[in-house]
Amino acid sequence: MESRALEKFELIEIGRVKNDHLEQIPDDYKEKISKIEIHKRYEDALLGIEKNSHISVMCWFDRSERDIQRVHPMADDSNPLTGVFATRAPVRPNPISYTVCELVDREENNLCVKGLDALNETPVIDIKSYKRYDINDPKFPDWAREE
Repeated sequence: MESRALEKFELIEIGRVKNDHLEQIPDDYKEKISKIEIHKRYEDALLGIEKNSHISVMCWFDRSERDIQRVHPMADDSNPLTGVFATRAPVRPNPISYTVCELVDREENNLCVKGLDALNETPVIDIKSYKRYDINDPKFPDWAREE
């Protein structure tokens, strides 16, 4: 197979996370409220978002390491060493996070969300309405505990 040069892509920040998580995401982040300040130039893209109870938020984990390929899932050394693509670890070649959050409120270009696992000032790169997909029998590794 012919090798190709790796392509680079440009992402545009659409907003920033505002919360109290300065250095570490708390264990109870699913209960915490964060604000997403969408840049004013993208406010029109929020039209109708408040009709959703939940949204999918993609962030760029700008403070994550990008050269780690294996981790112990959930930062627990008792879990087996696993490739980052098989985990939700924040360290990865492209540190893109994906979180489904409850949309609590919208005021102009500000979204109030519950359950966002991102640090304060994390760049937001996209938001989508959440659609529940019916998966009849998902399979997970033993270390992926249900919360």
